[in-house]
Amino acid sequence: MTAPAALRALRGRLLWFVDDPWAVGAAAHRFIEDGLLLIENGLVRAAGEAKSLLPTLPATAEIVDHRPHLIMPGFIDAHIHMPQTQVVASYGAQLMDWLNRYTFVEEQKLGEQGHAEKLSAFFLDELVANGTTTAAVYCSVHPQSADAFFTESQRRNTRMIAGKVMMDRNAPDALRDTAESGYRDSKALIARWHGKGRQLYAITPRFAITSTPEQLAAAGRLAAEHPGCHVQTHIDENRAEIAFARELYPEAADYADIYRRFGLLGPRSLMGHCIHMTHNEWQAFAETGAVAVFCPTSNFFLGSGLFDWAHARQSGVRVAVATDIGGGTSYSMLRTMAEAYKVLQLQGQSLSAYAALHAITLGNAKALGLDHLIGSFEPGREADVVVLDTGATRAMAHRLETVRDLAEELFVLVTLGDDRNVLATYVMGARVVLPR
Repeated sequence: MTAPAALRALRGRLLWFVDDPWAVGAAAHRFIEDGLLLIENGLVRAAGEAKSLLPTLPATAEIVDHRPHLIMPGFIDAHIHMPQTQVVASYGAQLMDWLNRYTFVEEQKLGEQGHAEKLSAFFLDELVANGTTTAAVYCSVHPQSADAFFTESQRRNTRMIAGKVMMDRNAPDALRDTAESGYRDSKALIARWHGKGRQLYAITPRFAITSTPEQLAAAGRLAAEHPGCHVQTHIDENRAEIAFARELYPEAADYADIYRRFGLLGPRSLMGHCIHMTHNEWQAFAETGAVAVFCPTSNFFLGSGLFDWAHARQSGVRVAVATDIGGGTSYSMLRTMAEAYKVLQLQGQSLSAYAALHAITLGNAKALGLDHLIGSFEPGREADVVVLDTGATRAMAHRLETVRDLAEELFVLVTLGDDRNVLATYVMGARVVLPR
């Protein structure tokens, strides 16, 4: 990583969002054809026309010319599993069998010395190579896995949300904690890492199936004691999973009610999948402010179902989007949005390029409650930036010969783009050398 200059200016085509395109249309975005992004001590100082800002710069300012490429806020991934980097592309199973046959086998390895460090380094390299600068991350049940992840993230100065998974049943013995140890270890990790530099903690009961009522109650206590922390878990991903959860918690009205009873539904709750939601569950999310996290490539790969984004919006529920590696099949948020487009098409819904790019920048920042820090180029925001070549492949360059406007160009980027389009990534204004 190159050290951030006291004043650095990135020149290129600037694109960022100030609102939701679904709500306000074209007024939601800002686009400057020849723009300058001024970064001072890692924060955005200004974003505007190059011709206006260049004359104001001191002679000591570093100017990096990325023309004619696109400069956007770094991408944000709202649900991803660090221990599953070697689970991606595991054949032929739906959720519960996939967990037992592949995922739990790999996650046990994080108890071995050095393995969590190895995976964390690879994982963060891969995120940055795909232009992702913030993610909500599941570690393994081992507290040292979260320590390893946060240590590596702090070294890179990336803003990450992460937590040790809590699970005390329906998993191999080597992957079980207890209600008491899960609470104690999570509390110690919160004290050690939450708010340290750019690191944030997520209380992480894996899902109701792998936690006893005692453990969900302990997770709820943590959430009450640490209201600044996120909560992340899974819900309504697979019909067999739903039936099992209802069997384990027969007193609950539905799956969402399991979490609500234990104080785990709230405005900082990131609820992965939300595919087979009932009317009452959507209502519970709207009432508590819980976030539905849409994981399209994972939902396709595991045959789980189709997320109904229109219903979520109509219900007043906030939505985030995520790769869900390793059920998901790409670290790229561009690839993720290409699959999101297809999910919605199958339901008679549409997703514009502007809506897709808003979702993985300001939209996810708002869903995570971090839009005051990341997700846009408004002054004072942390300068996490991705530089994109919209014609990086032969097929894309060929297609771009016929586009008529920016919206069409961006749609090509969203539907055909991946890590090959990422020319540079900046973290707090410092350029990261991309692994290739």
